[in-house]
Amino acid sequence: MAVSVILKTLNEEARIGAAIESVLAALDGIGGEIIIADGGSRDRTLAIAADYPVRVVQLDPATAPSCGIGPQLGFQYSREPFICLMDGDMLLDSGFLPEALAFLDAHPRIAGVTGHVEEMNQTSLEYLRRGRRAAPENRTGPIDRMNGGGLYRRAAVEQAGYLSDRNLHGYEEFDLGVRLRLHGWSLHRLDRRFVRHFGHALNAYALLLRRWKSGYLRGIGELLRGALGQPRWRHLVRELPELKLWTGVYAWLAVMIALPFAMPSPLAGLAIDAALTAGIIGAMSLKQRSLSLGLYAVVAWLFHAAALPLGFLQARKAPDAWIESRIVRDGS
Repeated sequence: MAVSVILKTLNEEARIGAAIESVLAALDGIGGEIIIADGGSRDRTLAIAADYPVRVVQLDPATAPSCGIGPQLGFQYSREPFICLMDGDMLLDSGFLPEALAFLDAHPRIAGVTGHVEEMNQTSLEYLRRGRRAAPENRTGPIDRMNGGGLYRRAAVEQAGYLSDRNLHGYEEFDLGVRLRLHGWSLHRLDRRFVRHFGHALNAYALLLRRWKSGYLRGIGELLRGALGQPRWRHLVRELPELKLWTGVYAWLAVMIALPFAMPSPLAGLAIDAALTAGIIGAMSLKQRSLSLGLYAVVAWLFHAAALPLGFLQARKAPDAWIESRIVRDGS
């Protein structure tokens, strides 16, 4: 029951050493391999990783990194019957793999199992939201995706076609979950810690801008584009609550634009716009029990809604095609 542990990296020199050491400790007595799947780091990430018994692979310089390409890059070099996926700024809990392997052994139709991602970053509104026990990232039992990573069964992934769609800048875990479920597999979250995640030490709004520039926010549009004409299209439309949210955001923006022209006085229309916006922020603040989280949620809606059509129009490559890359170090 050996495990291929894939660590996705991009400029993780501050954390990669500790991440590798946590995986080495977790693999003790289990066996397997560690694959560093690098998206083109320009810091000392690869030099640090090369000091450990790991395989280091890196994207070809002409290939742009994305959330979806990193896992698939590691997967195409992996060999073991189980795949553990995590980020280079995470620390793997030492007891997770034995418990997860035992769970998969006892439940042969479960394709993947994960646990809680403990957010160590307490400065960003984004990570504070994720860290709440009721957040989707923390629900236990049967789940539709394994955000943050976890342990997958290779046989299930191969039946689903590929681990991760290289075209996606986000929602790659949900895409995999849908493909697995279409083949009769399921996913599960244990009520125990999987990893500790340190994340980006950025202000939430700076992180939002970074995700806009990197293309991360286009993920849902890219996901929908990739599913056009595929059996999973109906599942995506039915199961993604965000689609109803973005439809509501588009309707809100249309009303905001129309009101100043529809009212007898443009100022009256603008006043209604302001009141409507304040009401939406207030409602979200009550739901989140925080004014700052409520305001951030509304701003994030606008960014996501603007990015969706851009992602939908993005050109695609075959998701299961070989990813051009090089082996920097073969620690096998």
